[in-house]
Amino acid sequence: MSFKEYSKDIGLDEKIANKLIDTVSNGKALSFEDGFGDFLESLLNLERPGGKGKMQSYGSRPIKGNRRTKGDIQDLKNAFYNILHADHPQTVRGVFYQAVSRGLIAKTEKEYKNVVGRLLTDMRKEGVLPFEWLADSTCWMRKPRTYSGLEAAMTDAWEYYRKSVWHGQPVYIEIWMEKEALAGVIYKETASWDVPLMVTRGYPSLSFLHTAGEAISSIGKSAYIYYFGDYDPSGLDISRKVEEGLREYAPDVDIYFERVAVTPQQIQDWDLPTRPTKGSDTRSKNFKGDSVELDSIPAKQLRQLVGECITQHIDQETIERLEMAEQAEKETLKNIILDTFYNTERS
Repeated sequence: MSFKEYSKDIGLDEKIANKLIDTVSNGKALSFEDGFGDFLESLLNLERPGGKGKMQSYGSRPIKGNRRTKGDIQDLKNAFYNILHADHPQTVRGVFYQAVSRGLIAKTEKEYKNVVGRLLTDMRKEGVLPFEWLADSTCWMRKPRTYSGLEAAMTDAWEYYRKSVWHGQPVYIEIWMEKEALAGVIYKETASWDVPLMVTRGYPSLSFLHTAGEAISSIGKSAYIYYFGDYDPSGLDISRKVEEGLREYAPDVDIYFERVAVTPQQIQDWDLPTRPTKGSDTRSKNFKGDSVELDSIPAKQLRQLVGECITQHIDQETIERLEMAEQAEKETLKNIILDTFYNTERS
């Protein structure tokens, strides 16, 4: 096995591996600045002397101190497949936290990027893992919907017609989320209940808050806003900023704002994986303890939380009535299409 192959197998960054090769080829002595420290960390999970360039570790250690064999790699692939088969879609980071909770890998950024990220990429390329099992809402296309003709447009309208769930309800609901990557995980839940999913991508812009506030005001109902974000200094401040902005730009509306996740109680009750709070965050001065990412909540549990926020505002009788009305209206639309384009007797 060549050094390049070996370095890839242990998760060493390709640029660092090349730098090591160049250094040795030129007869120079290896130093930690040349990437030798990263090489040792990959082998032994060691820190560099003096804490310089220290590997970011979240506390746990690999199950095996030696480099992984091909059998170990295959076992990890099988475990990742089973995690996603049981509950999908999930984010790559969500799979990482599930693997950490099962004791499969160390809770380090290196394991996240070079093991979980790399193996999930390989599995998709190999055709082993369905692409749709991993959510990625960060990349998308903008294009207006167009049709080949009226028949296609009306058929599309019939296929996708949905009765508004909240049109006759006394309240308006929105789900807000800090992380765009997780939007794909919970969108099916919000979409099935006809509820807007608002993604801030970190701190929301002033324009986004203004537009959202104006939209809430135009509805003319009491608004229930449910927020999901990281439990860390910035994550807590973002939810405060969102609530403050919506109240400012929708002053005439009764707004009920709740931070649903992540909460200290959830961290304790569900034993969620933590990470060190970033000292570089200026808001960390008044924050005590470790931080917890929203991704650490299992995807199924996260969707359940979202569903509970929504369903408490609508009863089963109303749902059944809406479904019957929707079915009848779809049938009417179908008959219009048949009469217009096919001149066929109604079924």
